[in-house]
Amino acid sequence: MATIQFDLVSPERKLASLDANEIQIPGADGDFTAMADHAPFLTTLRPGVLRVKAGNDVTEYVVTGGFVEISGTAASVLAENAMPKGEVTREIIDGLVAEAAAAAETAPSEEIDMANKRVADTKALLDII
Repeated sequence: MATIQFDLVSPERKLASLDANEIQIPGADGDFTAMADHAPFLTTLRPGVLRVKAGNDVTEYVVTGGFVEISGTAASVLAENAMPKGEVTREIIDGLVAEAAAAAETAPSEEIDMANKRVADTKALLDII
């Protein structure tokens, strides 16, 4: 099976660089899967779980935003916040929810719907722990 080069970085660290069979991505406009020979694509992330399948292994990461660039041979994720799912605690998610809520309170009126959606998506991360 063909693979795609996958790289995941956050401001704090590089979390992954490997050949993957598929990457399930929480895109701003909906979840999607990237595989080898994917059409070129650039989008933003929403808070959610990013899943990477490499062979028989599946690794999950919690992301809260950022950008994804996909080509036929590579997928690069530049995340605002990213961590392996196993490192996520309720306290971490509570902090992320508080940050999103504070940003929503000061969002301009034309961005309030998007800011409220980010709060809701971030709160939904509580379901994964």
